[in-house]
Amino acid sequence: MSIPQSGGGPIESFDQLAAYMESGCKPASDWLIGTEHEKFGFLTDTHAPLPYDGARSVRAMLEGLRDGFGWEPVTEQGHLIGLQRNGANVSLEPGGQFELSGAPLATIGQTAAELDNHLAEVAQVAGPMGVGFLGVGAAPIWTHEQMDRMPKGRYRLMTEYMGHVGTHGTQMMYRTSTVQVNLDFASEADMVKKMRVAIALQPVATALFASSPFFEGQLNGHKSWRSRIWRGLDGSRTGMLPFVFEDGMGFQRYVDWVLDVPMYFVYRDGKYINALGQSFRAFLKGELPALPGEKPTLSDWADHMTTVFPEARVKKYIEMRGADMGSRDYTVALPAFWVGLMYDSAALDVAWDMVKGFDAETREGLRVAASVSGLQAEACGVKLADLARAAVGLSHAGLAARGHGEEAYLAPLAESLKTGITQADRYLSLYHGEWGGDLDRIYAAAQL
Repeated sequence: MSIPQSGGGPIESFDQLAAYMESGCKPASDWLIGTEHEKFGFLTDTHAPLPYDGARSVRAMLEGLRDGFGWEPVTEQGHLIGLQRNGANVSLEPGGQFELSGAPLATIGQTAAELDNHLAEVAQVAGPMGVGFLGVGAAPIWTHEQMDRMPKGRYRLMTEYMGHVGTHGTQMMYRTSTVQVNLDFASEADMVKKMRVAIALQPVATALFASSPFFEGQLNGHKSWRSRIWRGLDGSRTGMLPFVFEDGMGFQRYVDWVLDVPMYFVYRDGKYINALGQSFRAFLKGELPALPGEKPTLSDWADHMTTVFPEARVKKYIEMRGADMGSRDYTVALPAFWVGLMYDSAALDVAWDMVKGFDAETREGLRVAASVSGLQAEACGVKLADLARAAVGLSHAGLAARGHGEEAYLAPLAESLKTGITQADRYLSLYHGEWGGDLDRIYAAAQL
């Protein structure tokens, strides 16, 4: 989840909201790749989740990276809650998931090198203290009560609110992990086409990267329980955004949707002020109950934009949000998959031709089926394996056209399509076979 945003000064005109997004437009020559991934820390001897405080803890990990590798500290109310260095940052999810938000980079090879360097630094700090990190989409065994709470005001407010608006909100916060990529757009029209393709093909990413068939020590009946959790979170701020496919979609239409999503907070002087359920439209009028008489800044708007969680999200760039966290090779394959589709105009055009005939029922049906059955999913006559095969083929062509040899990073996806076996399928096979139902063995199998 996001750290406080730096959007700008006072909002003096309604048009600034859409202009904030439009300011992200840039020529294709300037497009970059921003990757993010989350991972669960655990104690290697007991397999207990990593607490925030103590000799073996999230805080100790942050301190070790700060002291050993030149990261600058990020604090909140005196608590160390993150790190930053050279355009990248390390932040904490509510249950202590350790997140790297990478610097914007030019090639998939550079993102792979950044990931490998990060994992090497983490291993140097974690190894001596008996800590490991798990690359899966949902915590396979831990209960909610076992998860420590990170000292971040945003998360305290969200935890309280989640219980009132859905059934799975705190599960998402404390016991899921994802990998995503953030990509640029050239214009409003380019943003619209990319958003449409991104949302329509998120079920493909969910299926290919599924890695969460276990939850609270049991089979959960899904290949991606993380995806299932998102469907039970808060319908006002999640989902497949049918309006994106309607005439009139653009920056302003997206702004209108975000404005109607209830607020969580306002960030002032290092503190999160409770604005749960309140309206940003009222804030624009100076009528926010949390801050009566005060009007928002563009930083407040940027913060509010981070509290919507659709399958693909627009800010000054587009975030692809449909995948479970997984192994190192799958973590690199995720940005490769989307860059191949989005950063080559021919591939993007063909991808849109491939999905533009889907209606809202088909898109949502694929989303649900992907979480349950992975590559074996089917909805409204569309077989997800066929759609995934076509999408990966297009991505391969798009990456080859870029000329950096990046198509090699799609190898894990090509293997999954060849065998029909994803990470979730492999873990299920091990669980029913070699592991003999001993789910503790996943900590070694899925350790990064």
